[in-house]
Order: sequence, then structure tokens, then C-alpha cells
Amino acid sequence: MTEPKHISVLLEECIENLDIKPEGIYVDGTLGLGGHSYQIASRLTTGRLIGIDRDATAIERAGRRLEPFKDRVTLVHGNFCDVAAILDELGIDFVDGMLFDLGVSSPQLDEIERGFSYMGDAPLDMRMNKSDRLTAKEVVNSYSEDQLNRIFWDYGEERYARRITAAILKNREKAPIESTLQLVDIIKSALPAPALREKQHPAKRCFQAIRIAVNDELGAVEQMMDTAPDKLKKGGRLCVISFHSLEDRIVKSGIARRENGCTCPREAPICTCGFVRTLRSVSRKPILPSEEETENNPRARSAKLRVAERV
Repeated sequence: MTEPKHISVLLEECIENLDIKPEGIYVDGTLGLGGHSYQIASRLTTGRLIGIDRDATAIERAGRRLEPFKDRVTLVHGNFCDVAAILDELGIDFVDGMLFDLGVSSPQLDEIERGFSYMGDAPLDMRMNKSDRLTAKEVVNSYSEDQLNRIFWDYGEERYARRITAAILKNREKAPIESTLQLVDIIKSALPAPALREKQHPAKRCFQAIRIAVNDELGAVEQMMDTAPDKLKKGGRLCVISFHSLEDRIVKSGIARRENGCTCPREAPICTCGFVRTLRSVSRKPILPSEEETENNPRARSAKLRVAERV
């Protein structure tokens, strides 16, 4: 069976910053096709890797790729935001490192029938977990004007959000919007000529916004940043790759709350607010892909890696 191609983003940087111990326990909370996991598992001897993904197809494919290391790998079909609960269910109190790659995997984008892509026609779906109820079709056809405006503006940073929303509302009055290319045509019809001539595809920002809404991606990142660090051993590393400014902001502020969360006045001689520092940033600025990587893998262009250590 020919597996889809996928280039893992910031692979060397992640492996270096995880500082893998052969006997350690590690989590890949966004398994995908297992590129990062393969490199982690290959460095373990008596250690263990827990791979999590909400996409059952990803679990299947990564399982085949990780077959050589099956004695040290446990795969879990679940959402990375539930990592703390998943580890509890597995009887694991603490781990040596966690990796979360928040991007959409290449197969999800490239397999047109999944409905993530604006490059081919498919039913409006965009669910990472096919058993979830909410689909892109429901978002597009049932969300209110205010809701659509908000997700296009906040999640997609789409400056023509109101025009696009108005076009969607007008079209869905006649009949439900069913397919990806139908939605693309509606988005294009709402944009002024200069916007249509931009290098970026006219529908990219709106499709990103709908995908984030369908999968509650920002809520998942917030929950993960609230709970995952508590499952790290002292000295354990947390590595998070984000591709969207809102995701990066959540990760950055989540680390900052645990690193510099003291609310006492600066002039106070001692801390009395009860703050206990639990994380420290390994790198003050995010780690970015090299020019060589972005040339070889254009999807890495917007990637940012933040690394923190449990103290």
C-alpha cells in the first residue's frame, strides 16, 4: 500500500529540544503520519511513546509506519486536548516530553474528499474526527451573520469578512451550500478585483476559519496548555508547533502564565499571591524553519516552535 507523502515540520529542531532519553516516556499528541513519532521511537530502548490523534485514518497509517517499534509505541484515538486524561487512563503519572504539531496534516489537505481543500470539489466536511457531529456544511448553512463574521475575522483574519458573510447568507436562502467549490465561487463573488489577484488563494482564509470552528482547534489548544504541563516530570520538555497567530498567542500566554504568573506588586519584598513557577521558556523567541526547509516544504512557512521545560 502506498502511503501519502508528508514532510514533518521542524523535525530536527523538535527532536533536539525534546532531549530524548532512551528510557523516557514521550507523547506525540498530534500523530499525523508519524514522522515526528518515528524519530522519537527510534531513539528509545526501554522507553515508551504515546501517539495520539483524533483522526482514525491517521492512527491506521502511522501504525503501519511505526511497526518496527511496536513494542515501545502505544497509539490512542483521541483529542490531544485530553492528553492528561489519556495518560491517567494508561496509568502514566508523568512523562519526559510532549510534542504537539498543531497543523493540518498533508493527507487531510490533499485528499479532496475530506473537504478541507479549496482546490477540488467535495462535500463540505472538514472534520478531523469523522465521528464528530459538527461539519463545515452546518457552519456555513446554519451559523448566524454575527457568528460567520466573527470566525472569518478572528480565525481567518479575513478583511472582507462582512462581504463574504453577506454573499453566503444570500446564496443559502435559495438552497443549502453543499460543496467546497460552490463555497469557493461564493467567496470569490464577494471579493473586489484586487483581492482576487493576490498571490494567496481567495478562499484560503475562510476555509482556515471554518476548519478551526468545526474542530474547535483554539479551545483544544487552550485546554492542552492548561493541563498538559502538569504531566511533565521535572526537566521534561513541552514542544508546540503552531501555524496560526491565534494558536501561537495561546501557547505563548500559556507558558507565560506558568513562568511569570506572579501578581504581587513589583515593589513587594516577597511573593504573597501563592504563585509557583512550573515552566521556563527554553527559547525566548519561537524557533522558525530555515530557508532551506521552507524551500523544500512551503507548508512550513508559517510554523513557529515554542519550547518550555518543567521546573
